[in-house]
Amino acid sequence: MVVIAVPGGTGGVGRTIMDALRDSGKHTAIALSRKAPKTQDPINPILAVDYNDVDALTKVLEDNNVEVVISAIFIFDETSSATEINVVKAAEKSKTTTRFIISNWGLPTPPEELRLSPQKARLAVIAAISQTTLEWTQFYNGFFLDYYGMPYIQSYLNPVTFVVDVANKTAVIPGTGDEPVSLTYTRDLGKFVVAVLGLKEWEREYCCRSETTTWNKVVKRAEEIVGVKFKITYDDVDMLKRGESTEMPAYPSESYIPKAAIRVLQAMFGLYSVYGLFHVPEEKALNGKFPEIETITVDEVLDHWKGK
Repeated sequence: MVVIAVPGGTGGVGRTIMDALRDSGKHTAIALSRKAPKTQDPINPILAVDYNDVDALTKVLEDNNVEVVISAIFIFDETSSATEINVVKAAEKSKTTTRFIISNWGLPTPPEELRLSPQKARLAVIAAISQTTLEWTQFYNGFFLDYYGMPYIQSYLNPVTFVVDVANKTAVIPGTGDEPVSLTYTRDLGKFVVAVLGLKEWEREYCCRSETTTWNKVVKRAEEIVGVKFKITYDDVDMLKRGESTEMPAYPSESYIPKAAIRVLQAMFGLYSVYGLFHVPEEKALNGKFPEIETITVDEVLDHWKGK
């Protein structure tokens, strides 16, 4: 049993990892956050920290005998990557901390011409942690499956509509729709994170998925479950390369992301799908290493829409 700190442990992925650590009964976990809660959870305590103060962060890690840091900080620009880099510096200085999982929770770094600001920001974190003595790794898990069961499936993520909009019986499919794509439910991801903690040595990266399928298959199954033919549009590669994508009915409800930014993101994510960046090859997946971990299927997630 080790003590684990989860910076960003009150966010979507972070809360899921905290739950997985608690449910495993194998480790003690504390969430790090900029703000302390009004009421503490005795099982999953939350500590308020100043991410700009490396010495104070180091003290938090040492005072709590933290051996492993699992970062769930949302990395999207230079400021957020600087926050994680400060945690890396603190972990390096800490006398108790030896391992670190950096915040990725998505896909490998795309080719330079396809990089968005989050991928560029993560490269800065990788450069920083590569200069330390910490043992570190990161996770690739394709695209999150949670989005296709919302709002009926348990998830801490904010809703994001990509390719399939079950509520509005609409699909905007990048490329041919037959390219393989791996989808991972956050609760499955949490199980694999816990499993990796038990390994004596870490590789630089780990991959996992709940299921690998194609967007055409996802749409077909969604149509079967709700009993309605979807309005389907295909965005070709040339369109996606121009940074353009077909607008989906759900976009106005996702007002926390500007509409113009959504369409650019959708186009880039579409290219990621076409080029296989969301695909976790079977031979690389942790699923084979930990066959005892049962993952949810795409059908099981979509089944939440029956009768809706």
